[in-house]
Amino acid sequence: MSSELLIKDIMSKPVTIAKSAVITEALDKMLDEERDPLIVTNNGAVVGTISRKSIAETLGSSKMDLKRPNGLAPTQIHVAKKIDEDFTSAYPDERADILIPLLQEYNLVVVLDEEHKLVGQVCPKDLLKAMVPTTIMEHIIQTAFTIRSDERVVHLRRRMIDDGISKFVVADDGDVIGIVTETDVARAMKAFRTVVNDKHQDARIRNLLVKDIMSTPVVSVSRAAAIKDVVDILVTKNISAIPVIEDGKLIGLINQHAVISAL
Repeated sequence: MSSELLIKDIMSKPVTIAKSAVITEALDKMLDEERDPLIVTNNGAVVGTISRKSIAETLGSSKMDLKRPNGLAPTQIHVAKKIDEDFTSAYPDERADILIPLLQEYNLVVVLDEEHKLVGQVCPKDLLKAMVPTTIMEHIIQTAFTIRSDERVVHLRRRMIDDGISKFVVADDGDVIGIVTETDVARAMKAFRTVVNDKHQDARIRNLLVKDIMSTPVVSVSRAAAIKDVVDILVTKNISAIPVIEDGKLIGLINQHAVISAL
């Protein structure tokens, strides 16, 4: 790790959403920009963040359970109602290594200039492009939660919300055939809004199965893989987690935050 590496060397362009925007607009921007969370601004000032998880919980309590929170459809709920504070700030000329403990605690670091104007952001992927841990695989393998491909998406969303799990490995009779994340659910909801008339969405969602929205074929690594190679896959393929499979058996999961924690 070089002491000369500065935050401005690894930060990326900030992706923002107005506080007055609706959550469906925020979700569309997350999917289009492949960024989560988004920085929420009000008159140019940073006021918080909004995550795919918080939007998914709203969709899960409305569309996915066939109910409307407070009688409002998601297209009527504003970002201001779902703002998180899961971020901190730093300055571009500070050393990049201060980002390690910050991103171990927060999902995002917003970068401000001397006048406190937003000039950049750093997420786990930005940091992993510049730094790779020297630990061994066993230290970063996490528990993998599984679900069958023939489970209904409404049940998947219930497990995500109730158990706080953002991703599942899809396995049928021990065979890993895919992975399904909040991103896959969000993409499915976006597709429904685009191609299915609103009055028919609830009925169609009832019949949606995990195999209809999962990512497949699954990208995986073995327990013997080098950490550098695992990080390279996470960054270049822009994925948040990767299953670890040994002799056809699911061992666990490696996600970005586990790698950040090992730096």
